Amino acid sequence: MKFVFLLTLLCAFKAICFGQENNALKLRYAKPASQFEEALPVGNGRLAAMIYGGVKTERISLNEGTLWSGGPVDATKVNPTAHTYLKPVRAALFNENYKKADSLMRFMQGPYSEAYMPLGNLNFDFNFTGTPKNFSRELDIQNAIAKVSYEVNGTSYTRETFISHPDQVILFKLTAKGKDKLNFSCNFNSKLLSRGQVKANALMMKGWAPVHTEPNYRGNIRNAIVNDTSKAMRFVSILKVLKTDGKQRLSDTSLYINNATEVVLVLSMATSFNGFDKAPGLQGKDEVALATAYLNRAFGKDYQILKTRHTKDFRKYFDRVSIQLGDTEFEKLSTTERLNRFATGKTDNSLIALFYQYSRYLLISSSRPGGQATNLQALWNEMVRPPWSSNYTLNINTQMNYWGAETGNLTEMHQPLMDFIGRIAKTGAITAKNYYQAEGWVSHHNSDLWAISNPVGDYGQGHPCWANWQMSGVWLSTHLWEHFAFTNDKAFLKNQAYALMKGAVDFCLSFLVADKQGYLVTAPSTSPENIYISLTGYKGATLYGSTADMAMIRELFVDYLKASEILQLDAATQLKVKAALAKLPPYRIGKKGNLQEWYYDWDDAEPKHRHVSHLFSLYPGQTITTYGSPALSKAVQKTLEIKTNESTGWAITWRINLWARLQNGAMAYNAITKLFRNANDPEVKKSGEGGLYENLLSTCPPFQIDANFGGGAGIAEMLLQSHQGYIELLPALPAEWPKGEVKGLVARGGYVMDMGWKDGQLNYAKIFSRNGGNCEVKYGAKIKKLSTMAGQTYHVYF
Repeated sequence: MKFVFLLTLLCAFKAICFGQENNALKLRYAKPASQFEEALPVGNGRLAAMIYGGVKTERISLNEGTLWSGGPVDATKVNPTAHTYLKPVRAALFNENYKKADSLMRFMQGPYSEAYMPLGNLNFDFNFTGTPKNFSRELDIQNAIAKVSYEVNGTSYTRETFISHPDQVILFKLTAKGKDKLNFSCNFNSKLLSRGQVKANALMMKGWAPVHTEPNYRGNIRNAIVNDTSKAMRFVSILKVLKTDGKQRLSDTSLYINNATEVVLVLSMATSFNGFDKAPGLQGKDEVALATAYLNRAFGKDYQILKTRHTKDFRKYFDRVSIQLGDTEFEKLSTTERLNRFATGKTDNSLIALFYQYSRYLLISSSRPGGQATNLQALWNEMVRPPWSSNYTLNINTQMNYWGAETGNLTEMHQPLMDFIGRIAKTGAITAKNYYQAEGWVSHHNSDLWAISNPVGDYGQGHPCWANWQMSGVWLSTHLWEHFAFTNDKAFLKNQAYALMKGAVDFCLSFLVADKQGYLVTAPSTSPENIYISLTGYKGATLYGSTADMAMIRELFVDYLKASEILQLDAATQLKVKAALAKLPPYRIGKKGNLQEWYYDWDDAEPKHRHVSHLFSLYPGQTITTYGSPALSKAVQKTLEIKTNESTGWAITWRINLWARLQNGAMAYNAITKLFRNANDPEVKKSGEGGLYENLLSTCPPFQIDANFGGGAGIAEMLLQSHQGYIELLPALPAEWPKGEVKGLVARGGYVMDMGWKDGQLNYAKIFSRNGGNCEVKYGAKIKKLSTMAGQTYHVYF
């Protein structure tokens, strides 16, 4: 018995010191949020809210994932003469007249994307006087529950909020314990056209999204927001009291609660969205019927049952991975204190572990099968003209949102991106014909709920360095193969991925053209958002055969050949792809020892530019590897040294992943320290560089969600890699993480890894094989070969 008691104490001590419970998986604050970037995000993949935690008044900002401006675009009518400029652009390029090419490119543009909309706010007005004490605001990311608590005049008040995926509603539970009671009113408002009403013993708000919204960066232009209620996307929010021991009254546009010790409110929202190709006003669904159905299904259930269903659903995904990096003693501090400490150079490895799990929390909360892919702000937006329209920015940002999905054991959350690719491929097939007279499908820099695939820029107003880039379909298609590489799901490969990959391949085969040296190159071409300086001194965007283009096409071709060989399909296309692969220009090392970004060894107008698209081949691609191409890896390293780790938020996280792939833990950790700067620090604001807000959401600036996801992916990449044909453990472990443990990360092939380390050395490793098969596991210079059976766990000893 004494031994059992000591063992129990030891286990409890280990859980306290090294486990992920209590404060380890909570964001904690000692005051309400004063702005959006301090509020706490909750979501279920469709519905979303930001919790401010106000005391006398509270504002819950609301979003619904399908609430966008605009409607379907007829791709056949978007600049149907654009293809007539292709030959003149190519002629200018091969005559080295880059200025003329830049000018002609503006004739190959179309309309801007539409924008993701805020639904509105649920406002509370609490009727009490007195000074609150013992205030606490927290987000439990393991259970996906936000909580606010405080005391006023000796009475303890709590508010609990969660958004249920099984029941598709938002639940609020308010309680009062003490001599005073809950007395409050609540109502809806919105920045969009809307009206409130009371109906069927519920509070309701109906509204309409704009039929067009101009990007915020276009400034105060005419008709920036256009409304037309006959054609617009409709929305509705319905609030009802599920339970209370007080008195409730509905009047005009408000709900009143008096003399209650407990109140449970249920909120349902829906839109008229009926598919990317259906007009939401004329062909839309009945949003009121949808929201009412969700409400009614939840209404017959007890709050605790709804909460249990919610937490069980959420944790079946979240609990697949745990990570401990030490420094647990700082978990008692508020998240604001921890972020400020870290920003001054102090270590807090538990904060890094929290950030990693937060990235997984955000993905589960914003990307669920059957729903929409995450946009620039995932699901959380309060602006009618949000930064960059909160759209799908496809030259890095949307893809980055999903970099950590597979390694983070959240493969299901990758599915909305796959579905989005299927939709944009349909409009993209028309765009390929209209713009390039090409086969297959193509997409460009921006897209939206309506899956637009054309170059944006408002028919010549956009700069070609970003508006005309045509490789996003190629990049997106590599996600299809990555999903298969991690899952070995042949049904997915055959029924969903293959045709989309082949369509992107067909476009490339149609679009590539021979240059003067006989290489197959893209023409026109750009390197996203970057500007070169030609040998004549011209600063331009358009060229032929940018390294980024070639890297993405090479990656797609390699992926496609593996897929077609597995499925034994399209032998003729395989031959064409192999022939084209052999004619792609090689990667080139420039005069500075860097990986060349441009076809020629030109200088960059901005040497430390945020985009590193030409390094795609190292990450997220795999055609440059430390083992297979050391000289090119060294050139990538030189490029990163020139670029530095100072950059915008998402760009810093790309650098984390690149340094991890180079197996340089020191520089990957250095990039993490750049990311973990407090974005509200005056010096950080002045620099315009990236960082984290107090709610740990990332800033470009301003707020974008991508660095949260990219940063999480980078942390995983430092601990586990599987892109070189073997599974490598702790490939980029920094000295700052001398001890730790991670469980549940996934390697390609469907191998789930648990491992721990101490004093910077691997302590144990075990591998669970989902699919069976042979694999190699590498640690340091040692490699172990395993022959596995599906469903079995194996210990790996080095």
